[in-house]
Amino acid sequence: MPVKAQSQFLQVLTRDEAERRFREHLTLAPLGAETVALHAALGRVLAEDVVATVDVPGFDRSNVDGFAVRAGDTWGAMEEEPRRLSPTAETLAPGIVPQAEVTAGTATPIATGGMLPRGADAVVMVEHTDMEGGRLVVRRAATAGENVSYAGTDIARGETVLRAGQPLSSREIGVLAALGLDQVPVHRRPRVAIFSTGNEIVAPGAPLPVGAVYDSNAAILAAAVEELGGEPVRLGVVPDNEARLSAALRQGLACDAVVFSGGTSKGEGDLSYRIVAALQDPGVVAHGVALKPGKPVCLAVTQGKPVVILPGFPTSAVFTFHEFMAPVIRAFAGRPPEQRQLVDATLPMRVNSERGRTEYLLVGLVPGERGLAAYPMGKGSGSVTTFSSADGFITIGQHTEILDAGAPVQVQLLGQGLQAADLILVGSHCVGLDWLAGQLVRQGLRIKSMSVGSTGGLMAAKRGECDLGGIHLMDPATGVYNTHLLTPALELVPGYGRMQGVVYRRGDARFEGRDAAAAMATARSEAGCAMVNRNAGSGTRILIDRLLEGAQPAGYGVQTKSHNAVAVAVAQGRADWGLAIDTVARQYGLGFIPVQEERYDFVLPRDRLARAPVQAFLALLRSDAARAALRELGFRVDPGG
Repeated sequence: MPVKAQSQFLQVLTRDEAERRFREHLTLAPLGAETVALHAALGRVLAEDVVATVDVPGFDRSNVDGFAVRAGDTWGAMEEEPRRLSPTAETLAPGIVPQAEVTAGTATPIATGGMLPRGADAVVMVEHTDMEGGRLVVRRAATAGENVSYAGTDIARGETVLRAGQPLSSREIGVLAALGLDQVPVHRRPRVAIFSTGNEIVAPGAPLPVGAVYDSNAAILAAAVEELGGEPVRLGVVPDNEARLSAALRQGLACDAVVFSGGTSKGEGDLSYRIVAALQDPGVVAHGVALKPGKPVCLAVTQGKPVVILPGFPTSAVFTFHEFMAPVIRAFAGRPPEQRQLVDATLPMRVNSERGRTEYLLVGLVPGERGLAAYPMGKGSGSVTTFSSADGFITIGQHTEILDAGAPVQVQLLGQGLQAADLILVGSHCVGLDWLAGQLVRQGLRIKSMSVGSTGGLMAAKRGECDLGGIHLMDPATGVYNTHLLTPALELVPGYGRMQGVVYRRGDARFEGRDAAAAMATARSEAGCAMVNRNAGSGTRILIDRLLEGAQPAGYGVQTKSHNAVAVAVAQGRADWGLAIDTVARQYGLGFIPVQEERYDFVLPRDRLARAPVQAFLALLRSDAARAALRELGFRVDPGG
């Protein structure tokens, strides 16, 4: 298809205006009906009301094993004064049609599910009877209708049992089977074409070149389409080539909708918007929405079909998909609109936002002294993991720049609502803690772990918002770790030692063979020696600032949030040195100059010490298995614990 100039690129609209323009050209209704086999109907949506053509049960039946009787023959029966009846020769198992009538003074043996014979109006449980001399001894009276299900008491013929628009779960499938249906009328699943674009995108399973990333967007979107009732049509990864992109779009338009990611910004090689700009009737209706994340999203409609280009970064892609495309797919599939669950919470820290854009901030929720606390999970729009670990998100209006610590917020929950955790871990990230948490999960505990830095973990413990906080905070005056921060309400549990040091690329003469003092002298004095820093509030940052003695060498402003991020920056040549633990240096094949062992300990509120999950954590930490595993990971465990 010909490519025309893009005239609507980044004419930034509000979210509501973009949605209005998008939906104005769509028919938000089911796409049609089809009939499927009952065994294939799970998760589908009924297209028609289901009216019962039979009674369920279709006959009067016994609910227990016992004897079909006339209730009046048992009146007055008790242990001391039982009633005696004559058993008939017939035994009524399920599926047998009774041939004999229950007359006065008789009883017919009957099994659970058996058809009630003529003349009987109750069933006496076998537990309340005995046989003596060929006679049935009844030791408990029955009332009319006792232990009997009458025909049509579950479902009556002519009753509307299920309504059109009802999603079919295992419960509804059981109802349909009870009615004898083996074919079910359902709404057709919308077919949604999905592909990712970019020369740097690699399909999972293929080798990953330097500078490339695996395609997570297509997998996320395909799964989301299925969750919403659609059928994903996977078209793979398409490189930044106009002819290939045009061909993929043409192929996708054979479906009911097209969703792809990447190439919607102004960057070099961003071709997707040019291809979509050629669409007509009406074509592009919005390109650029005042959202964070998700500003570059492009919305188009052609032939009544939605065509959406999502931003390439995963968090941006997922947010914009759920904002604009998820409701459309639900409508096409005949599903009702999503019922959003909101909970009230408090921000434990100040949050800065960008005026002019509605921001969606993913948060993790933990219970605290003032109710729920909403911890921002700020890994950026490129994060793949944030959505999977977040409990929900808050919406920051486009006119708000600052939310102060302690501000009340409303959190829209993700997934199936808020799942309570048995053990909440908040603080500095460590692979040793990852191992410990994994062992507790295998024991059946539900763990919530949030990496907010040592200072964040300490404050969470002070506010009662966690069970344990992993910290490694040095007292600048003494060089001692963690003990100087305790209050009467806090307990410090000894953890393990981690060796911090300078990481660098092997062979770098500025660091190779030098000790810590010489390495830091080089770092402070050589203008071309770029560092990668750690985030303010982290224990490593406190140590860095102490070592730099007030100097701010090149790269000081580049702040990362983990030891791994420091190691990657050095390994890939974006920085020459940084401070990290020796475990990570070995993992990335970097040189390592020991500087100082730090203590990674656990702070916790004293009033949580007796909780069973906390005791389980402490028992694991002190176990021989944990001590051996931590040593294997490169940590120093004291001989006594």
